[in-house]
Amino acid sequence: MNTRRFPQRKILPASAVAMVVAAIALQGCYQPGGGWLSTTDRGFVYISTPTRPVSITLIDTRNNEPFFHMDIPPGKQLTFKFIDVEESGERNEPSKMLWEVWDAPTEFGSMNNQMICPPRSCRRIDVNYRPAPEDPLPNPSLIVPPAVQPPSPGPNSPEGGTRASDRPQD
Repeated sequence: MNTRRFPQRKILPASAVAMVVAAIALQGCYQPGGGWLSTTDRGFVYISTPTRPVSITLIDTRNNEPFFHMDIPPGKQLTFKFIDVEESGERNEPSKMLWEVWDAPTEFGSMNNQMICPPRSCRRIDVNYRPAPEDPLPNPSLIVPPAVQPPSPGPNSPEGGTRASDRPQD
């Protein structure tokens, strides 16, 4: 009886490898409802449309004062996330909110705006819907400027020429 032992190799199934790669790739992915593998640390996305324009207000629950408000224009999305710092140690750093307004739908990008905000236990997100329909903002790149023409002189100006004879006099 010939029994040979081969060294066992640990091979990960292809589906496990694909899930790990997707989880790493989706770390910067922003979708309404959190998207795939959503957590509260991934961010919040609110998309405003002409038929459902959205306003977002962030409230400091310690004094019921708003610390952030935005009427999101139709066709845009507000994306924000909070960075909460542990309140232990020598340095007691405040919480930050990173935010950006993008064309909807945008799933990837870096948020360049930031502000100090209340800690996690002291903030509330209020979502309100404005009356619809609401037209999206005009795209300045699509506006065609009028042809440059000098204004035509009126009939009562010296350059306007003679009055029409068939017109009744005032």
